[in-house]
Amino acid sequence: MGLDAAPRGGDALAHLEEDGRIEIGGDTRAGHRRLRVLIEQLDNHFIRVTLNDPTSENAGIVVDSLTLSAMEEELEMLRNTMDRSPMLAWREDADGMVTWANSAYIQIAERQAEGQTVWPLPRLIDLPVRAGSSDAPRRAQIEDRGQTLWYECHGRVVGDHVVGMALPADTAVRAERSLRDFVHTLTKTFADLPIGLAIFDRDRRLQLFNPSLIDLTTLSAGFLTARPTLYAFLDRLREARMVPEPKDYRSWRNRMSSLETAAASGHHVETWSLPGGQTYRVTGRPHPDGAIAFLFEDITSEISLTRKFRADLSLNKEVLDTLANAVAVFDSNGMIAMSNRGYGELWGTEIKESLADHLGAWREQAGDGPGLKTLREGFHAALFAQGDKETVRGVMAGPSGELLSWVLRFLKGGRAMVTFEEVAPLALPAKEGRLAFGPHGRPSDIAGTATGGSATGLPPITPVLPAATG
Repeated sequence: MGLDAAPRGGDALAHLEEDGRIEIGGDTRAGHRRLRVLIEQLDNHFIRVTLNDPTSENAGIVVDSLTLSAMEEELEMLRNTMDRSPMLAWREDADGMVTWANSAYIQIAERQAEGQTVWPLPRLIDLPVRAGSSDAPRRAQIEDRGQTLWYECHGRVVGDHVVGMALPADTAVRAERSLRDFVHTLTKTFADLPIGLAIFDRDRRLQLFNPSLIDLTTLSAGFLTARPTLYAFLDRLREARMVPEPKDYRSWRNRMSSLETAAASGHHVETWSLPGGQTYRVTGRPHPDGAIAFLFEDITSEISLTRKFRADLSLNKEVLDTLANAVAVFDSNGMIAMSNRGYGELWGTEIKESLADHLGAWREQAGDGPGLKTLREGFHAALFAQGDKETVRGVMAGPSGELLSWVLRFLKGGRAMVTFEEVAPLALPAKEGRLAFGPHGRPSDIAGTATGGSATGLPPITPVLPAATG
């Protein structure tokens, strides 16, 4: 292969100074490529002549040293990154042979080969990924030193090769297993609950229910497992007469819409009195992502017990009100627990609830005599003394000047009951010929028992009896 350009090279050099660059040859003649001559005018004194063989143009590439250095640094960085990565990375050829792997992959392969490095490396994970197949991630496990390692595997087709990447998924697998166990526990717990549970998602479709819901609503399991909407569920309850009887369908629909809105916005409780006589408590609670949970609880027995309890209280109150005596009961904290109508008529109904307020009202209306002092000491013993307490009796003046006998009895739980009863007027012996009155125009207080002496210093007094006839 010759130059064959000299005959016209001289003519071309004549134009070098004008053009500054001349290229000669490089074409093909007789099946051979001729050398290419590149002549360049550098300045007034130098000319550069470059000979290139067209057949070996791609045999070598001249690379700038800075570019080469940058490329080598980047390659080293990529190698270090892959070798220090916890994920497994490898490359397979068209026959499924591993042609490249990172350090994490090689370490597991060496441990499985008892410390020996074998080539080609074994396929730790089978990735059936080829052109046109799904690239969705899949789970795979590897047994390593008696432990099961889980990975989330991804595969990509690159030409005739497959690049595989396996990300550690042990934490995710443990979390999923824990979640499954937790859901299983909840499911067993929900199954044993006597309360019906129905959870609707954000689209208001039934997602979860327990067996008690079937028992309480009489709805079929087939209907519930078909994931009905909330309104279809409520419509079926209405057909089964398991909702309060509405006046019309529109008002019932509006009420159910209000129930959904209230349950979605916060804790909501309703009491349903059903046509069959049962009473249900329906509780709505919002859940994340717009879901709603409804709890159905049969409280028929609870409502019956409450009604009976209220009826018993009303009966006890009515019985107390029929008593001629004034009765008041105070609890262990010194607050009035109950009183009858006679007590209100005797001392007034505007007294506050504490014992101190009642003692103050008694002193203001009847005077502070020894009988009231004894009663006050009895209350103090009832509230603060320990051990068994005996019934205390006495007499005192009433708010209208009448004479009252009182009895203080101690009840269980630190409570105390006091009763007031108006007694017949008492007269002095005939030699006195008059009653004894206190400083406020009221009969003087008499403390002690019926057989004891008078606290006022007067001799014992006897009731004035009507003269016998006949």
